[in-house]
Amino acid sequence: MSNSLLQSAKDVILLEAQAVEDLANRLDETFIKACQLIQNCQGKVILIGMGKSGHIANKIAATFASTGTPAFAVHPGEAGHGDLGMITEGDVVIAISYSGESDEIMNLVPVIKRLGVPIISMTGNANSSIGEACNVHLDVSVAKEACPHNLAPTSSTTVALAMGDALAVSLLTDKGFSPDDFARSHPSGALGRRLLTFVKNIMKTGDEIPSVSVDTKLLDALLVMSQKALGMVLITDNGTLLGIFTDGDLRRVLENHNDIQGLSISDVMTPDCKSISADKPAVVAVQMMDEFNLNSLPVVDNNNQVVGAINTHTLMQAKII
Repeated sequence: MSNSLLQSAKDVILLEAQAVEDLANRLDETFIKACQLIQNCQGKVILIGMGKSGHIANKIAATFASTGTPAFAVHPGEAGHGDLGMITEGDVVIAISYSGESDEIMNLVPVIKRLGVPIISMTGNANSSIGEACNVHLDVSVAKEACPHNLAPTSSTTVALAMGDALAVSLLTDKGFSPDDFARSHPSGALGRRLLTFVKNIMKTGDEIPSVSVDTKLLDALLVMSQKALGMVLITDNGTLLGIFTDGDLRRVLENHNDIQGLSISDVMTPDCKSISADKPAVVAVQMMDEFNLNSLPVVDNNNQVVGAINTHTLMQAKII
């Protein structure tokens, strides 16, 4: 029983993967025309689909919207009862129907065409009613559904979804949509938080900065480090960063010195240490810490004046890592 379930699952995945590969191999100039229609759109891209195609329409609309192409989905049944007013001159409609014969969509086609709104269809039959009524037809046909009865939309919905992703990502790439642009449309998500949070938003400042002068005794510096609880102390001269001393440095000092009472912080600090600007994205601090195996970073201005401090815990609290 278990083996048959696994084999069935593998067959489904391989069949759908083959359907997507076939789609990639037959993309042609019509795909470019569809992209151009969307690029020239002065309004929004409206996705319509019935049943399972409606779910795909919703997902493609969401992908468009999050990658810089304003879009939303309209239920074709609701459109016939007022929601058609959402479609206006300057928009582009993408109609998804594997058979190309959805009555709910075909009832809308004459009205959409009277508005002068171009229609891109995604069907499995270019000679279908919807395929022939559209301005550009995208072939999302499949050799076989993954359903053993060749009935339940499976391979066909996967291919339609892949076509939508191909459109969205191609347009994203062409318009130079950046990670920062993506973050601005995902401010509440983990990626948005990582890209939109800057060092200055999370760093410790003022009295929270563990800082001592260069002639401070090591034991006194350790007291400051313990009080500020950042796992480090910064060594400064009138605010200028001279070096850093961390928990890791303390372990090494204890391993190499039997008596630390006579040591000054200048004897054991790391001079010319790594630092970061307050205007850098916090994710850059994460990258620096990973690259140089650091747990703490001083934050400095253009004159190497200390303005803040961050550590791994600071970044974790801000949910950057």
